[in-house]
Amino acid sequence: MLKEERLDYILKRLKADQKVLQTDLSSALQVSEDTVRRDLESLAQDGLLIKVRGGAIPHSPNPYSFQERSQLHEKDKRRIAEKALTLLHDGQTIILDGGTSTLTLAKLLPPQLKLNVVTNSVPVAMQLIEHPSVEVIFTGGRINKDSRVTGGLDTLRMLRRFRADLCFLGVCSLHPELGVTGLQFEEAELKTAMVESAGQIAALATLDKMGTAEPYKVCEITDIDIIVTDQPEDDSLSIYKTLGLRII
Repeated sequence: MLKEERLDYILKRLKADQKVLQTDLSSALQVSEDTVRRDLESLAQDGLLIKVRGGAIPHSPNPYSFQERSQLHEKDKRRIAEKALTLLHDGQTIILDGGTSTLTLAKLLPPQLKLNVVTNSVPVAMQLIEHPSVEVIFTGGRINKDSRVTGGLDTLRMLRRFRADLCFLGVCSLHPELGVTGLQFEEAELKTAMVESAGQIAALATLDKMGTAEPYKVCEITDIDIIVTDQPEDDSLSIYKTLGLRII
């Protein structure tokens, strides 16, 4: 079998199974594990998968731009946001990061709900300006026009000055072993600061984010307290439950 045929087979298996193992691929392709390892490294260098010990897992399915992400899974994100609302009560200080799921949550906050909201998201801040009962604390800094969040040292310093009750984290990728990861180093660093600044962490994620990974680490999976997702009954989430996470 030609290398191109092997690579195509690996990608098809990865899409179907959401993971591939070197030993299984070696048997199926009738080549050595060293050959499979080199094939996986080649695909990883092309950005087509994430190589892990003994195999590979997929990247997050999300496109990078905020505008593109905001148009995906709209009904699922609303379902997630409605569930997230059940975690809120008057008087809390919460952090909302720059994800499209957190923006959906901001849009659904009842007018009578009294909160202090810390955010580095321009769209979230703009959404909450008109909210009659929410105090908005915007972490200034340089604005990333693609993701529409602020970043840089000033943003990090400001985030680290807070001690929030709850942080709602819009996650790009979530994996039981690799934890929460992101596409960009600076944004991953900001999310890490948010995790460290809150007493409880709720990850907002559609099911297609589970079991995927990206290059930059945000936190360990056990740093998350709650996963708010669109399909909490799915069997693939059982591993997160065994790790002590609450799934809603």
